[in-house]
Amino acid sequence: MVSVRRWTGREAGLLRQALRMSVRTYAAHLGVGIRTVSKWEKLGTATCPWPDTQAILDTALARADAIAQTRFEQLLAQGPLGRRPNGTPAATIPDHETWTEDLERIVVCLDRQDFAFAGTLLDRWLGHAQPRDLDHRGLYLYGRSLVLSGDLRRLQGTLQDLMTAKRLYADAHDVFTELGIPRRAAQIELSLGVVAEMAGRLTPAATRYQQLTADERLGPADRARALLWIGTALAKDGRNEFAIEVMHQAAEWFEELNEPEDWATAQQKLALAHRGVGDLSRALAYIDTARSNGRFETPLQRVQIETAHGHILLTDRATRSEGHAVLDRASDIATRYGLKHQLRSIKNVRNSEECT
Repeated sequence: MVSVRRWTGREAGLLRQALRMSVRTYAAHLGVGIRTVSKWEKLGTATCPWPDTQAILDTALARADAIAQTRFEQLLAQGPLGRRPNGTPAATIPDHETWTEDLERIVVCLDRQDFAFAGTLLDRWLGHAQPRDLDHRGLYLYGRSLVLSGDLRRLQGTLQDLMTAKRLYADAHDVFTELGIPRRAAQIELSLGVVAEMAGRLTPAATRYQQLTADERLGPADRARALLWIGTALAKDGRNEFAIEVMHQAAEWFEELNEPEDWATAQQKLALAHRGVGDLSRALAYIDTARSNGRFETPLQRVQIETAHGHILLTDRATRSEGHAVLDRASDIATRYGLKHQLRSIKNVRNSEECT
C-alpha cells in the first residue's frame, strides 16, 4: 500500500479525489471542517495539516479500499504541478466550488447572450472532466454543464447548432437518469421538445409537450410552459384556433401560479395566433398587453417581442412600413448578439409577407 511520509494540502486533496467524495462528505469522513478541506485544496503544498490530522489522514488512507488506494497512488504519480512523470499534462482534478461558480457565471452569460465567454467557461470543464472519474457531485456538475452547453447551442440556433444541442441534451439526460434526479431529466425532455420545434419537427414537439403537461416529475410552472409550447407548435403548424384555446389555458395557469413573465410570454404568443386567424385588432391588443407587462431584459427577449410586434404590423398594409422598421431593430439586436435562429425567423416573416 502506498504511504505518505508527510501530508500537505495537496496529498489531502488527492485522497478526497481518490475516495470520490465531495468536500462536505470528505470533511465529515475525517471529522474536520469544510473550510479546512477547502484550504488544503486551495493552498496545496503550501499548507500542512496539524499532526493529529496527519494521523487521521493516515488512517483514512489505510482504511480505503484497494481501488481507491490505487487511484490515490496514480494521482500522486502525476506530480505536484499536475504533470505525469513523463512531463505530459495530467487531467485536471475538478474543484467543485469553482465549477459551481463558473456555472453560475455561464447562466448570466447566456441571459446576456454573451456566447463567447460562456463557451470559454464551458470548455474549461467539459474539455477536461472525465465522467468515469467524477464523484456524485462532480457528475451532477458535469450534467449541468452539458445542459448549459446545449442551451448555448440552442440559443445560437443554426441547424448544426440544433443537432449538437440535441446530442448534448441526450447526454445530460443519461447523466441525470443515472444520478436518479427525475426532475432534471424531465426538464431536459422539455428542452428536447424545443429543439425539435425549432428544427421544424412540429408534430413530434407537440407530442412531447403534451406528454409533459401531466408529468409529475415537473413542477407546475414547467407543466404550464409545456402547455404553452403545445400552442406554439400548433400555431406554427397553421392550427391557430386550436392554439388559441391551449394558450388561454396556459395563461390561466401562469396567472394562478403568479408567474408574470410567463404570463406576458403567453400574451405575446396569443397575439401571433390571433394574427394567424386574421384578427388583427385582437393581435394588436395582445401584443400591447405583452409589451406593457413583460420585462424583456435580455437581448433574446427584446428580439422576440419586437419580431412578434413587427410581424403583426407587417400584416396590415397601413402599418407595413412601421412593421419593417420594428423588424429592422430586431434584426440589429439579433445580429449584434449572434442570435442566428431569430435572424432566420425575421427573414421568414419578411418573406411570408412579401408573398401575400
